[in-house]
Amino acid sequence: MSRSRFLQIHTLHTYTGALLNRDDTGLAKQLPYGGTFRTRISSQCLKRHWRKADDVHALSEIDGAEDSFRSRELVTERVIAPLRAEFPKEVIDALEPELQKAVYGEKADKGKRSRQTLLLGAPELAWLAGEAKRLAAEATDAKAAKTGVADWAKSFKDNIKALREATALPGGLTAALFGRMVTSDPAANIDAPVHVAHAFTVHAQESESDYFTAVDDLRRDEDDSGADTIQETELTSGLYYGYVVIDLPGLIANCGGNAALAGEVVHNLVYLIAEVSPGAKLGSTAPYGRAELMLLEAGDRQPRSLAAAYRKAIANDLEVAAETLSQHLGKLDGIYATGEARRHLSMADAAPPSSAPGSLAELADWAKAKTLEAAQ
Repeated sequence: MSRSRFLQIHTLHTYTGALLNRDDTGLAKQLPYGGTFRTRISSQCLKRHWRKADDVHALSEIDGAEDSFRSRELVTERVIAPLRAEFPKEVIDALEPELQKAVYGEKADKGKRSRQTLLLGAPELAWLAGEAKRLAAEATDAKAAKTGVADWAKSFKDNIKALREATALPGGLTAALFGRMVTSDPAANIDAPVHVAHAFTVHAQESESDYFTAVDDLRRDEDDSGADTIQETELTSGLYYGYVVIDLPGLIANCGGNAALAGEVVHNLVYLIAEVSPGAKLGSTAPYGRAELMLLEAGDRQPRSLAAAYRKAIANDLEVAAETLSQHLGKLDGIYATGEARRHLSMADAAPPSSAPGSLAELADWAKAKTLEAAQ
């Protein structure tokens, strides 16, 4: 069989009595599909929880992984702030506007609201901090600092481009996985090799308006009521279909050609997708759940979601959902004969066609092996 280009990951997760991902009105995010409203978890929400997970399989636990930071205050907090205790205030104040504009664009010196949120890697920030410190040390006064940083800014894009080309993970591991767009510097853009779909319930939305109160512990007997606060929130229950595609050669390229590092990333990502839950309302809903079905597919044909299996809403029932997915996949196999290699874990009786069962550890090891094969 040829080397695999794509690794596809399909999951079914159950969450009960939770509010995993809210919209601007505070209600659960929805998705109309097949004439039925479903509860939805956005891809942004899923990716944030996977990349920020504090876990034995956290991405930060991988040797060689570089941190990434997303903020409008990267220059302020990571570059300028450390200098203020070491150099005169007027010198640092003269440097900051040009540094802000170099990173965030022409109007970035007008304040935080004038900047877009950017993702930079630890290597990029370390280089910027070193350059700022050098400029501060070379400046004899504010006027010299302003002149020095203006000259520096003229070659900023060329110099940071050279740094990025010489560094394995210039934007950090998050950028290597999920990509980056920098409107002020298109050369800094990174294509995402990990593509994440919004997860949605395979059934019609199941939600309840939850009326609750906070009781005053210091209430006196003569008070009218023990309820000091009365509020209302939404709770939902659902069986969610999730879908992730990893472009293996693209991931290896974003890891600086380090296939071993990419293999460890894929190994841990399989664990995180199966085990890490969106973390809203932890204290009041404990929204923890693990994948009840996970199907991995490795192949060189174009990826395709299995979301169409649930175009018609079905029951909130794992057995029905697993059987529906397996039937849909069998029909696709019969028509397209794409020949992906498959592994799965499942708590349901129905098994995906042409797939070998295994534990999560076996699936993660298999995905890692497929990543290493893709580099050969």
